[in-house]
Amino acid sequence: MSRYQRHLFICENRRPSGHPRGCCAERGSEEVRSAFKKALKERGLAGLVRANAAGCLDTCELGVTVVVYPEGVWYGGVRVEDVEEIVQRHVVGGKVVERLLQPGVGQLNEPVPLPPLPGRSDHKT
Repeated sequence: MSRYQRHLFICENRRPSGHPRGCCAERGSEEVRSAFKKALKERGLAGLVRANAAGCLDTCELGVTVVVYPEGVWYGGVRVEDVEEIVQRHVVGGKVVERLLQPGVGQLNEPVPLPPLPGRSDHKT
C-alpha cells in the first residue's frame, strides 16, 4: 500500500522572463503549493496527501497546473483562492472542481472521497 492516498503535483517550472508560453512560477505556483500544504496540514491530511513541486507539466499557457493522482485530474489556472475548494471538494469530498479542469486533458479515474480520519469529527465531505 502506498504511503500517501493522493499526490498533488504543482508545476513550479520557471522560464526566462518574456517567454511566449510563460511559466507557472511567474503565475504564483510557489504560493499555490504553500497554500495546499497549509490546507492539508490544517485538516490533518499531511500524512495522507502530499503536495509536491513538479517540473514542467507542459501546459504553461493555461496558468498554474495542478495534477491530482491517482485520479489523473488536471487543473489549470489554479490560484491561491482556489486551493480551499480543491482540497475540500476534490481531495476530501471526491468531487472534481469542474470549472478548473484543463480543456482536452480530462481525467483518468473518478475521484473518491478520502475515508474518514480516525478520531476526527470535523472531517466533512
